[in-house]
Amino acid sequence: MGTPRDSPLGKATVYADRYDPALLYAIERAPQRAQIGLGATLPFAGGDAWTVWEAQWLDATGLPQAAVVRFEVPATSPAIIESKSAKLYFTALDDTRFDGGDDYRATIVRDLSAATGADVRVELIAPDDARRLARAAPAGLDLDAVPLAARHAAPDAAQLAVGDAHAAETLVTQRFRSVCPVTGQPDYATIAIAYRGAAIDHAALHAYLVAFRRHPGFHEHCVERIFADVTSACAPDALAVSARFTRRGGIDISPWRRRGDAPLLALPTLVQ
Repeated sequence: MGTPRDSPLGKATVYADRYDPALLYAIERAPQRAQIGLGATLPFAGGDAWTVWEAQWLDATGLPQAAVVRFEVPATSPAIIESKSAKLYFTALDDTRFDGGDDYRATIVRDLSAATGADVRVELIAPDDARRLARAAPAGLDLDAVPLAARHAAPDAAQLAVGDAHAAETLVTQRFRSVCPVTGQPDYATIAIAYRGAAIDHAALHAYLVAFRRHPGFHEHCVERIFADVTSACAPDALAVSARFTRRGGIDISPWRRRGDAPLLALPTLVQ
């Protein structure tokens, strides 16, 4: 495992033309979790759901095959996969021969599981079905319509507040922005925070989320930071924080973390 600075991010890259599992670059979760007070015992269940929209390989005769690959890395894994390295890995599979889709999938399962240190679930979606993939509209109260209570330079749990009432609701922003901790490039997402407990002040939560606009963090870490801050400041009885980050390099990542029975933001589903 390496550090973000040693990853392929922000560096000139020559795309490999043959299969190489060493292209996958793993980054330990523990150092970033330590920054927000998370240790070995996690206060949530969760996973990082990836969608690789541009996956190809060759069958045994050399005929190109294509699919959308969806996989999920469990939040309990010791490491995450750096996204550019995933792009390099999948691109290198384009001209690699496999006995069939099952062989291709088994290879990906083995390599991703080895890199992350956990069992990774992988699904292949045929092109005809992939064209019907759609994202459900987020259900919940639109935080983007709530006036900002303040403008903060960086997110802090102290910016959050609760009232005396009890609530069970889902709060959604479709204008979340953070920045890559290596390149400084912006990342955009829809974030849903579902909880049950003391009513969270909507304006304060909106201002807290807007404060991420210049915050350096990987997708997974941003979701865990939000979960940890809402937990410490608001002490909900149940909490789920889920995100759908926009596609970059043909790949998108949707991390989710949950404690209790709070609902999650829907992932892309097949439209029948």
